[in-house]
Amino acid sequence: MHKIRRAGLALAVGCAALVASVAQAAPDAIVKELMTKPLPEYPGKEALMISVEYPPGAVDPVHRHDAHAYLYVLEGTIVMQVKGGKQVTLKPGDTFYEGPDDIHTVGRNASNTKRAKFIVLLLKDKDKPVLTPVQ
Repeated sequence: MHKIRRAGLALAVGCAALVASVAQAAPDAIVKELMTKPLPEYPGKEALMISVEYPPGAVDPVHRHDAHAYLYVLEGTIVMQVKGGKQVTLKPGDTFYEGPDDIHTVGRNASNTKRAKFIVLLLKDKDKPVLTPVQ
């Protein structure tokens, strides 16, 4: 009986390690800052425009932006979702919005063979980071 339990535990640990290694193997998004502009009419605020490229199979960690984020898809297909919202699949020309209190639970390339690229305009506090991981 103990051998069966140990074998089951070893299998569970092995599966967890495999899942973790696959998740770690997913490529990271490539983020480039395109423009930052202070918003003098809104003291302490700025507009930040970034481009994001998801290599094939890329997956974002759960995070928040503490900003109004307006996304426009340029290329490929991406899957997005905020906590409490509906998961959506976006293609070129589609848009997506995240509010300052939203937690971004799903952000990934829908393809394992083609890249995806999109632009994001963030309206944010000057002292806040672009992305804050959420546990």
